[in-house]
Amino acid sequence: MHMEKIKALIVKYKEILLYLVFGGLTTCVSWGSYALFVLVGLPVTPANALSWICAVLFAFVTNKLFVFESRSWALASTLREAGEFFGARILTGLLTLAGVPFLIRIGLDQRIFGVEGMLAKVTMSVIEVLLNYVASKLVIFRKK
Repeated sequence: MHMEKIKALIVKYKEILLYLVFGGLTTCVSWGSYALFVLVGLPVTPANALSWICAVLFAFVTNKLFVFESRSWALASTLREAGEFFGARILTGLLTLAGVPFLIRIGLDQRIFGVEGMLAKVTMSVIEVLLNYVASKLVIFRKK
């Protein structure tokens, strides 16, 4: 009986669980590609930009196929989804860029593991993940 409850929870929250799993893998792609680009001699800024592109491309494909199960690869549909996906990631990224210093200015500057302002960074990351999920579910990969 206990396994049945666990299975039911997994089925019920499958989409969210997959979103979190692939989000973790996206982070690995970002960090791994960044390290690779730096190790082959790219300066930090282009390495960081290219690693962001790699991570967003990975996230797009995994979210499209496995999380939100959007199976159409018709050119118009895929271009719309990709444009909206990248657009949403750019907007939430900009929000985080502005949000972290704002939260620090209003007092959310506590240290985590000795890192100043880390509570603001973690808070904005949670907001960013939630906004990206909502945008993906309700706009980008919405069911017709």
